Amino acid sequence: MPHTLSYLNARQQLRSLFDAAVARAYPGDDLVSHLPAIDGGRIIVVGAGKAGAAMAQVVERSVERITAGLVLVPYGHSKPCSRIEIVEAGHPVPDTFGYEGAKKILALATSLGEGDSLICLLSGGGSALLNLPLEGITLDEKRAITRELLISGATIHEINTVRKHLSRVKGGRLAQAAFPARTITLAISDVPGDDPSTIASGPTVGDRTTRADAIEILRKYHLELPPAIDTLLASEHSESPHPDDASLSRTEYSVTATPADALRAAASLAQQQGFRITELGDDVEGLAQDIAAEHARRFQDLQHKPTPSPFLMLSGGELTVRVNGKGRGGPNQEYLLALAIALDGRRDTFAIACDTDGIDGASASAGALITPDTLARARSLGMHPQDYLSDNNAGAFFERLGDLVTTGPTCTNVNDFRAIAYIPGGD
Repeated sequence: MPHTLSYLNARQQLRSLFDAAVARAYPGDDLVSHLPAIDGGRIIVVGAGKAGAAMAQVVERSVERITAGLVLVPYGHSKPCSRIEIVEAGHPVPDTFGYEGAKKILALATSLGEGDSLICLLSGGGSALLNLPLEGITLDEKRAITRELLISGATIHEINTVRKHLSRVKGGRLAQAAFPARTITLAISDVPGDDPSTIASGPTVGDRTTRADAIEILRKYHLELPPAIDTLLASEHSESPHPDDASLSRTEYSVTATPADALRAAASLAQQQGFRITELGDDVEGLAQDIAAEHARRFQDLQHKPTPSPFLMLSGGELTVRVNGKGRGGPNQEYLLALAIALDGRRDTFAIACDTDGIDGASASAGALITPDTLARARSLGMHPQDYLSDNNAGAFFERLGDLVTTGPTCTNVNDFRAIAYIPGGD
């Protein structure tokens, strides 16, 4: 790759790396290579998540004896299936369509017996979609606590720990309902560490967390609980089945795509383009602004070393935002705006940060791009970058600059994708 790139080419190269990461995570025919042989009995397919319909299409093409099925996906993520019903529902805050769909999924699982099989397709977004509160709390109460958790800055592991202890299907309870039928789970990981008990809140695997853990998380973020939730978490009824529970003895689990897979695909393409790669891992977590400051420091340290050729700093994981303002820019956009401010117009430096599902938080964009002149362009328009950051309004900032990355739903999800590039001679 030449060391002098045009402004447009630098942006296009970063976008191509993101596209490579998404393509690697999209459910393909290799998905069914993870399915074991299934002999006899009924086969019911259920699932939830942003990749759910795409996964269902692949399974339908390969599994002949599907008796019935239902998969929940966010609005706009449907794909045509003939034997598996696809139901669109609310995400990230649950709605009645998800509630009714989760009831049907639980009923399908409960209908199975010895010799039958439940195939469960899980991906990012499954926790919000597969929403069926335990008896004693209402959907509205569950929605309220979900909203509070989402804006608190809690990690996905913490959020899902609370969800598992308020649900009739999460934390192993779906597989428990299907027992003694066999449960086979295929999952696309959207969580740091690829922990099956956190992916979609682990409806088919045992839970090592406890209701005491859930209570501690809620206290940590100073969340006020509706009395019904407080009462439920004080009860043994909210305790989910442990991994060694006998009712989970017939479960099998395969993670078919991971954030690490996506980063490797991007890194491979970047090397072909001529970049030297520094990888920070696929499991970076924390507040977007804090991580941006840390990454800016690390990137500038790399730049202080002899750098005759382009290099790239890659990372994945899942960032969070503590919402204090009125904006709705997602974690990736907030990360980028904080990064631009920390880099302060550093020459030859470009960056992209996007969510691989195509939806960054509550925004309609996957993320955004920054260039060496991002702050200068903003100030020429009378914009004050720090004000936008303080108002959690990075989305409006990048929209006005024309620097949003908009893909629409990608129908997969392996978390955030971030790349900071040093391109000598870039405009």
